[in-house]
Amino acid sequence: MTRASTGVPGLDAIIDDLRVGDNVVWQVDSEADFAAVAEPFVGRALAEGRRVLYLSFGQRPPLLDDLAGVEVHTLDPFAGFEPFAIAVHDLLAEVGRLGFYVIDPLSDLHRAWRSDLMVANFFRATCPFLFELDTIAYFPLLRNRHSYATVAAIRETTQVLLDLHRIDDALYVQPLKVWQRHSPTMFFPHLLSGGRAMSITSSAATTQLFASLARRIDQPEVWQSVVDEAWAALDGSASEQEAARETLMEVLVGARGRMAELCRANLRLVDLLAVASRLIGTGRIGGKSLGMLVARAILEQDGAESFAGRLEPHDSFFIGSDVFVTFLVSNGWWSHWTAHKQGGDSVRGEPGAAELLHRLLPGGEFPRTLREDFLQLLEHFGQAPIIVRSSSLLEDDFGNAFAGKYASVFCANQGTPAQRLAAFEDAVRIVYASAVGPEALQYRADRGLLDLDEQMAILVQRVSGDLHGGLFFPLAAGVANSSSLYVWDPSLPDAGMARLVTGLGTRAVDRTGRDNARIVSLADPSSSPGGDQGRWTQRRVDVLDLPSDVARTVPIAEARAVVPRADWALVARPDAAAARRLRELGRPGREVPEVIDFAGLLDGAGVARLLREVLASLAAAYQHPVDIEFTVNRDPDGVAVLNLVQCRPLQTRGVGGSIGVPERAPERCVLASRGNFMGGNVRLPIDQVVWVRPDAYLALGEPDRYAVARRIGEINRSLEGSAILIGPGRWGTSMPSLGVPTHFTELNGFVGLFETTYSEGDFRPELSYGSHFFQELVESGIFYAAVFDDRSEVQFRPELILDLPNQRQRRDPDDALAAVIHVANTPELMLHADVAEQRVVLQW
Repeated sequence: MTRASTGVPGLDAIIDDLRVGDNVVWQVDSEADFAAVAEPFVGRALAEGRRVLYLSFGQRPPLLDDLAGVEVHTLDPFAGFEPFAIAVHDLLAEVGRLGFYVIDPLSDLHRAWRSDLMVANFFRATCPFLFELDTIAYFPLLRNRHSYATVAAIRETTQVLLDLHRIDDALYVQPLKVWQRHSPTMFFPHLLSGGRAMSITSSAATTQLFASLARRIDQPEVWQSVVDEAWAALDGSASEQEAARETLMEVLVGARGRMAELCRANLRLVDLLAVASRLIGTGRIGGKSLGMLVARAILEQDGAESFAGRLEPHDSFFIGSDVFVTFLVSNGWWSHWTAHKQGGDSVRGEPGAAELLHRLLPGGEFPRTLREDFLQLLEHFGQAPIIVRSSSLLEDDFGNAFAGKYASVFCANQGTPAQRLAAFEDAVRIVYASAVGPEALQYRADRGLLDLDEQMAILVQRVSGDLHGGLFFPLAAGVANSSSLYVWDPSLPDAGMARLVTGLGTRAVDRTGRDNARIVSLADPSSSPGGDQGRWTQRRVDVLDLPSDVARTVPIAEARAVVPRADWALVARPDAAAARRLRELGRPGREVPEVIDFAGLLDGAGVARLLREVLASLAAAYQHPVDIEFTVNRDPDGVAVLNLVQCRPLQTRGVGGSIGVPERAPERCVLASRGNFMGGNVRLPIDQVVWVRPDAYLALGEPDRYAVARRIGEINRSLEGSAILIGPGRWGTSMPSLGVPTHFTELNGFVGLFETTYSEGDFRPELSYGSHFFQELVESGIFYAAVFDDRSEVQFRPELILDLPNQRQRRDPDDALAAVIHVANTPELMLHADVAEQRVVLQW
């Protein structure tokens, strides 16, 4: 079968019948008019033995009076666009070829999604699949309910578009598009009467007929109508304002979850309207945006006096999650997206869909209307540097930080408007592509999130900082946590911790090669776990080079040369230990190197106290420990001000009270130490220890060191029982000279992770508190300890493990890496840690 009937013989003659694959859109004035043409179509199909289905959106009785023989399927658009579109797709796939469909009015979807853009996306995502299945589907499009842009998208996608008018109680049909058919009278108006369709070709008759019909006025996007009504509600009653706030909450935030509850408790109608005024597209704004907005609202409302004049305002823009869907649909990739959600990804099921999307997304094209919106965004920021940040629906939520899994891209934002627009679009594409990156997919798989609606919204922020010479960067940037999960001095109260760098905050969230961030206990900013601060200070700075229009890394001396002396004094000071050594060596005249310790900011400018108060206020409102990203600059009056750019719940393991640690037995004790661990109170039996021997690792070339990291990943995937991983220097570093360059997914099966010193190779643990690596350890509940075996309070006896049989060497004696990676079975070995006592013991 290749042809079918409309049920109206005259109409069949005009359009040369329906063809299998046709999507038939009827523009109508009322549901009753649509029923008048749908009923003969359904009646004829049933008479011919066709399978006919009515797809209801659950908001009205079916439009057809007689549904005998018609299967009615109710689908819920309030579940969200993606679950709804997938449910429709699944139903169509189940029915298979040659199904006949009648569908509820598309305007009914407005109530669920508050977006005409998404109505167009639904049609454009669904109709190609209907076409592939050789179906015929009738869609009613209620006139003057949709914007020109939506009607244009539907016209472009559908095979048949028919205009239906009721004039003087008579029905007239005028074909507007009939794919691959044509006749001399096809596109004239036709009177439908008694199964006949009479062409009206006379200009006089046509003019007389349609003169009374007013030309339609373009309808505003449904979302704009919602916003206009919310602005009007500001002058209305309290109940009207609350109703408007709830509608905006539903669209921008979502209705469920702990973050939605926080937004409902802290965001006012005017706050949501401010977001709406800077929203590109429609849809939700995502977790990262919500965290930033809620945190600022909490501080402005609860601590107005404490924080007055100390917090930078923001003028961020938001790209709604619907734009991500639009990008996929307009480039023809929606089927790839649904395939990766339904099993066609690299984590489970048929591989290919996610990898293909990851390659395709950076080359996608944006619709013209979106490019115009992007240009207006750039006009707002002028040539100020901006950062394009992921803000997915699940990101920065309770339990799911997605730290470092999705992309953020700095734009120096220089050059001509066309060049700036091209760079901005590239940045958005990079963020979109990261939604299906391997690490993000693995993260979602590990947490059972693959099936959830995870669209990508975007937060566009002005980069906080100032121009120094041609270099743009903040005086300080960092991350801070309200709860000190890693304590090196048991006498310090828990007032939170911070990880600080000068320059862009990228060096605060990454494990940055041979560089070091400043770790600060906010209870005592002078305290540091690093020992010799001069040795472990920051030496390079991430900046935006505006003349070159790029982000780059410069030596600390280059940054110092362009920063005003008064500002630099807040960041750095002469290294007292180095000065003392120079005097002892009889070279007092030599220039004393500096240490980047932020003492002037933390103490003199009161930033440590400010951070303590900010963290305490946010943790109280969240009723949960929090993690923030921030920058510090000086305002025109010289006051140090905080710019809060991100806030999220910090997923912690409860530390509880003291559990007690057994006294160490030297002959059975592998490790005994005070402090320098993270992971709460633990009492864990350890079935296996995987140990990278530092001497053997040091002897390897760089390629073999990467091979060690990959082999650790293989072991990680095959672990059985409870295992810990021990190695020299930093796990997860990007530089094999500093440790083993594993990805987190290559060690996430271990219950404990130990970093050890090895002076011959300059391997040394790095407290990466606040980094993305740290976030992953905390979320995964992996115990962490830094073993400084050169300290008097540390007992460390590797031979108790390394003298045990190496299971890898037994399994594969010819494996060259078996001499580097020692795998020992350790029945009855126990790991004990007590936060109150700040003691950790690993012994039999």
